[in-house]
Amino acid sequence: MTETTTAIVVVAYNRPKSLSRILKSIGRANYNTKNIPLVVSIDFSDSNQKVVEVAENFKWEYGSKEIISHKENLGLRSHVIKCGDLTAKFDAIIMLEDDLFVSPNFYKYSLSALQFSKNNPKIAGISLYDHPLNVHTKDVFRPLEDGFDNYYFQFASSWGQAWNKDQWDIFKLWYASNQNLTSDPKIPQNVINWSDKSWLKYFTIYLIKKNKYFLYPKISLSTNFSDAGTHVGSDSTAYQTPLNFKINESYSFSSLEASKSIYDAFYENTLLHESIHLQVADLSIDLYGYKSKNNSRYWLTNRVADYKILKSYGCSLKPHDANIICDIEGTDFFLYDTLTADQNTHSINNFRKVIYNIRYISFKNALLVATKLLTDKIKAKFGWS
Repeated sequence: MTETTTAIVVVAYNRPKSLSRILKSIGRANYNTKNIPLVVSIDFSDSNQKVVEVAENFKWEYGSKEIISHKENLGLRSHVIKCGDLTAKFDAIIMLEDDLFVSPNFYKYSLSALQFSKNNPKIAGISLYDHPLNVHTKDVFRPLEDGFDNYYFQFASSWGQAWNKDQWDIFKLWYASNQNLTSDPKIPQNVINWSDKSWLKYFTIYLIKKNKYFLYPKISLSTNFSDAGTHVGSDSTAYQTPLNFKINESYSFSSLEASKSIYDAFYENTLLHESIHLQVADLSIDLYGYKSKNNSRYWLTNRVADYKILKSYGCSLKPHDANIICDIEGTDFFLYDTLTADQNTHSINNFRKVIYNIRYISFKNALLVATKLLTDKIKAKFGWS
């Protein structure tokens, strides 16, 4: 490596339309140099000639362009790992799968975040994507606003991410000796259930095991079209998120010590113990009701359970962790002392939970959704097309 370079690496396979779209968004982004390597890595398929043609025809005006057309099918996990290994050639890479679309500011953000995270062993990667949903429960997710442009999340990003060489090398060292993964209460069951073909599964578990984080943006620099492909049955807008289009954007990143917006792999704010005045080891935070109950004495959850209720909270403010911080009265969340049995006479208001997540839906639209879901269920049961 003779000079400092951050390459853009596009991961492609069998979707020419998707590749054309992501390359177009890359070509329209803002750059202040013409020394940016672009690598398009194309996994092998019997019909990938059109994908190769899209890559070849794309005019890249900001540096060199390299097309890697693999002669054998690697599969997504191996393909991403091989692309990550390009950090041996460059100081850092920005990796984009072909069904993404990027903000004009994605490159500047990536350089700023990579520079900020340099030499910080707690930061294992940079995300360009900001999650609008909890992928485990499909509830709306928003990080707490603490005045900075980033938050920390113990969940790797696959919808736009960046690593420097050191970050990738440290992960690869762990990855080489951790091919056989086992269940752990600290790992979401959803992640455990992911196919072993998922590289994201390994990187997320690495973050949990090593107590590291990805640095995420408050406003997304990439979004996901979820185009139909090998791992997705049909396209969806569920994971689309607003992009940052601000002109002359600059970023104010928080350190982990200054941040009030730090989330574990379950999308739970790890700092809520401060509002309740309990030690971390004594409290299990479970506002989404998805974690397995652990051995902590105190349990903060949306579940109705027969333990002594020390305090209860409403769920009106957004995001929902703000209700704990601001001590909002109600019976949507309960703080239990699990050493003392007691009857909880409250019940969960599921309608209230739905409205909290979707804000509002008209009767007409609710009927359309219900009809579509019922029709799809009937078709699936009887094998109708």
